[in-house]
Amino acid sequence: MIALWAVLGIGLAILGQVFVFRATQPGNDGFLPASYDSAAALRISEEHFGARSDSDPLTVLVARTDGAALAAPDERRIEEVAQRLARKKVVMPRTEEDPPFTQDHSQVPRIGAGTTAPDRSFRLLSVQLEGNPEDPGVQSTYKEFREDARAAFGEAGLRTGFTGGLAATVDTADAEKTRSTVVGAVVLGLIVLLHVLVFRSVFAALLPLLAVTIVGGAAVGAVVLGSMASGIRLAPSTPGLINVVLMGIGIDYFLFLLFRFREQLRNRPGQSGRAAAAEVAGRVGTAVTSAALTIVAAFATLGIASFGQFRVLGPAIAVSVLVMLLGSLTLMPALLAVTGRKMFWPSRALDRAPREGVTGRLGRLTARRPVALVLASVALLGALTAGLAGIRMDYGQSGAGGERTAAVETAEEISRALPAGVSDPTSVLVAATDGAPLRVERVAGLAGALARVPGVGQVAPTVLSQDGKAARIDLLLAVESGGQQARDLVSGPVRETVRKNLPAGTEAHVGGTASVFADIAVAVDKDLKVIFPVAAVLIAVILLVLLRSVLAPVVLMLAVGLGFAATLGASALVFQHGLGRPGVDFTLPLVLFLFVVALGTDYNILIADRVREEMERPGPAREAVARAVRHTAPAIATAGLVLAASFGSLAVSPHAGTQQTGFATAVGILLSALLLSVVLVPSLAALLGRSLWWPLRPRAHDGEHRTAPPAQAERLPVG
Repeated sequence: MIALWAVLGIGLAILGQVFVFRATQPGNDGFLPASYDSAAALRISEEHFGARSDSDPLTVLVARTDGAALAAPDERRIEEVAQRLARKKVVMPRTEEDPPFTQDHSQVPRIGAGTTAPDRSFRLLSVQLEGNPEDPGVQSTYKEFREDARAAFGEAGLRTGFTGGLAATVDTADAEKTRSTVVGAVVLGLIVLLHVLVFRSVFAALLPLLAVTIVGGAAVGAVVLGSMASGIRLAPSTPGLINVVLMGIGIDYFLFLLFRFREQLRNRPGQSGRAAAAEVAGRVGTAVTSAALTIVAAFATLGIASFGQFRVLGPAIAVSVLVMLLGSLTLMPALLAVTGRKMFWPSRALDRAPREGVTGRLGRLTARRPVALVLASVALLGALTAGLAGIRMDYGQSGAGGERTAAVETAEEISRALPAGVSDPTSVLVAATDGAPLRVERVAGLAGALARVPGVGQVAPTVLSQDGKAARIDLLLAVESGGQQARDLVSGPVRETVRKNLPAGTEAHVGGTASVFADIAVAVDKDLKVIFPVAAVLIAVILLVLLRSVLAPVVLMLAVGLGFAATLGASALVFQHGLGRPGVDFTLPLVLFLFVVALGTDYNILIADRVREEMERPGPAREAVARAVRHTAPAIATAGLVLAASFGSLAVSPHAGTQQTGFATAVGILLSALLLSVVLVPSLAALLGRSLWWPLRPRAHDGEHRTAPPAQAERLPVG
């Protein structure tokens, strides 16, 4: 089994890395339904102007090195150099380390007519390269073009600056490379250190990470190959999200197995490692399977979303979780069976009973004071949930707070002389529907009306398509195209002006970044209102079937719902109300759904399964809950701390959205692991007793317990 996973995991991981950028679709406009205005504009642009979804526009600033105004000879030199660059093929650099199937992105750039600043301080050239901007090959090709342009214009005594989508992506990636490497190394070291402190073992610290990496690589590879085979393109962020989700649940599942395996070996010193691994896999595997299937069902509901990124992301993560579940039930038990007691070398913890520890005392407190713990937990969660009052979604895409890169400085230089939206115009696409040719005069009235809209800094000359059936009117907004003001302007006055001044026999739609994100805001709002209720009902039904109880699923769902609301409220308290941000990032509710709800459900199912198991033993129900907390809380707490540290590392990012994601996921996971699963749910179980499992209540029976005799289990708390 280990050999099979090694071959499949490494092979699929390599294939996934090679083909991942062919399976992803850059941009956001292609994920919107055709009924949205920006999607219709994209359709006209593709049909009549030859636009491509993988086109990477960027803006090149050309100015004199001495800072003087451009003269007529300078303008002629700029034209000559631009024409030479437009005829020269940019060859993608290659290295010996490149995989043999690496796609060649060598190409001839498309360079459009430029715009000269009113004060003649610089000239702008529009350039388009093709390919996924996240692809290292495309980024290398851009860097090669950038060097060629700098050299060519430098020979003419001119300096250059580069900004726009691809330039900003490359500059940001280069600026954050060192930070990402350092943070990644620190987090990895922290995870290993925490495992070492908990298990006092080298194997127990490293093997979980190795196993999760192999299975996660196989899962991403399977999704990428499936995407290519089906023709369904993934969003650029999907592979990264899959890795994060799988790292989270994979470490969780391995920790659940490790803690139970250690408990089994302590309680049965004479049992072989293989026998112990088989028994543990059978017992914990039930809880792991239940948790994984719940996550799969929850993510699968994203398939009903209208926004394409959600619709593709859900099934992709669902498939990945199924792969991780398969690895958890096969590879991880196989590693335990092979290593046996050596898994915990050089620790001698298996030879002696551990001290009671914090979790033992917490278990006793839960049994004695369940009402007080429930009230305290609900009060804390309620206080955090109060932050939801007045919460707003922030759809800002300006990268506020990001690295001050060369692309940012170039954009600022441009904005001092031209409208802020010059490097990212909003385009009004007009297409004839009556079969008559579309002339400039026919759309002149619309262009004039758009020029009078407050907030539109400049209207570029109308561009006609080669087939004469469409026209494009580029608007240079006076506000930054990625901000809320631009979205309000485009979705309101601009679209209203287009509707009122639409030439007869034509259709017109507004495209561009501001228009796309205005439509995404509407689509996401509609989708979340449908997805969350459907997912909640589906999870409840699955828990009802898996737990064979009516009341237990209600308790778990209430706990998860409170955790979700409290986490989102805490984020609003800190970022919107505390730091004065426009709101919480619009992706945050979905991110919390993916991570906090999913992982919180995992933890709740694990503790609930152990409570049921302990209630099958003789004795009061509250003592059973105390034992369940004592034995299970260490695994949940360790998993929560590891994941909170991993996600919390994102909070050091200079990007506001990433900061919020890191903070919110860390807080949500800590609430799920340290409050909901080991305090609130057990306290409610102690109050409800065996009636929690009605109508199939666990019946106490005599005889040897499958894990340890009662007397021995009472004095062997795992802390």
